[in-house]
Amino acid sequence: MNIKTNGRLGKMIKLAWRPVVGLLGLVALVVWSGGLMESKIGPGKQEYQPGIAVPVGAKTLAVKSVITPSLVEVIGTAASERMVNLSARLPATIETMRVAAGDVVTNGQILATLDDRDIREQLGAVEAQFKQAEVEGTRTIKLFEKGATTDQNRIAALSAYEAAKARLQQMRVMLSYTVITSPMDGVVTDRRAEAGDLAAPGQVLLAVYDPMQMRLNVAVPGRLLPKFPLNQSVEVRLDDVKSVIQGTVQEIVSEIDPLSRTQMVKVHLARNGTTILPGSYGRIRVEGEAHAAVWVPAAAVYRVGQQELVQVVAEGRAIRRVVRTGVMQGAQIEVLSGLAEGEVILLEPVKEG
Repeated sequence: MNIKTNGRLGKMIKLAWRPVVGLLGLVALVVWSGGLMESKIGPGKQEYQPGIAVPVGAKTLAVKSVITPSLVEVIGTAASERMVNLSARLPATIETMRVAAGDVVTNGQILATLDDRDIREQLGAVEAQFKQAEVEGTRTIKLFEKGATTDQNRIAALSAYEAAKARLQQMRVMLSYTVITSPMDGVVTDRRAEAGDLAAPGQVLLAVYDPMQMRLNVAVPGRLLPKFPLNQSVEVRLDDVKSVIQGTVQEIVSEIDPLSRTQMVKVHLARNGTTILPGSYGRIRVEGEAHAAVWVPAAAVYRVGQQELVQVVAEGRAIRRVVRTGVMQGAQIEVLSGLAEGEVILLEPVKEG
C-alpha cells in the first residue's frame, strides 16, 4: 500500500515540475534578452561640433567694411537707329516673298512683289488715252495756227493732254508700288506675310534695320538723370554679348513717363565687331550714394541650389552661412547680408559631404 502511494506521489511531482522548469526558462530568456543581466552605462551627453574641421594651412580672410559708392543698374533695350517698316500701298495679293527674317539685303534689292495684272490693264488703257490726247492736242494746235479752230478748242485739247499725262504718271507710280524694295543696306528683322496673302494698304509686310547703327534705349529715373549728360561715355553690357560695349549718350527725350517716372535716354553703341540684335537686353551701371559695404573674393562664395553660401571660421571649424550678394567688381563681390565686419571666412570653401 505504501509502495503504491509513494509511486503515485513521485509521478505527480514529476508532472508538476515540468511546467515550473519551463516557466523558469522563459523568465530567464526574458531577463537575458532585456539586458538585465549585463552591466549598465549611466546616461551621458555627447558634445556636438558644428561645421567641418578647417584644413591645415587653409587660407582665411577677416571681413572688413569699406565705404563704397553704390552701383545702380539701369535697364535698356537695343534698337536700330535706322529701322523701316515696309508696307503695302495698295490692295493686292502677294505674289512673291523673296527674303526671310535674318537675311542681309542691299539698297534697292527686291524683297517682295504684288500681283500687278489689274494695274497693268489699267495702265494699258491710260496709255491709249494719253496717245489719243497727244494726237488730238497736236492736231488742234496745227488747226489753231492755221486759224481753222478757236483758242478755246486749243486750250481744251491741251488740258485733256495734261490730264491724260498726269493719269499715266499716276498709274506708273501705282505699278511701282507692286514691287517692294529695300530702302537701305541692312537686315530683315521681321516678315509678317507670306506669298498668297492679301495685302491691305498700310499693312506691314517686312521690317529692315541697319545693324551698323545701333543704340540702347534706357528708361532712367529722374534722380539718376544727372549721370547721363549729353555726349557722356558709358559702358554697356548686353546679355548676348560677352564683351563690354562703349556707348555715348546721344539723346534725352524731354518727356517723363507718368507711370514709371523715368525719361528715355538714347545711347549710341560703338561698333566693335560684334553683332547686336534689336531687342537685346542691356545694362548700364552708374554710381549712386556711398555706403558701407562688405567685399569678399567671388571664389569664397559658392552655391547650393538657390542659396549663396560662405564658410565662416569659428573655433577651428568651418560653418556654412547663407549670404546675399550684389554686384561684382573684378574678382570681388559685394555681400549685402549674412556677414559682419570682423568675421573670418575661408577663401577656398571646403567641400561638404
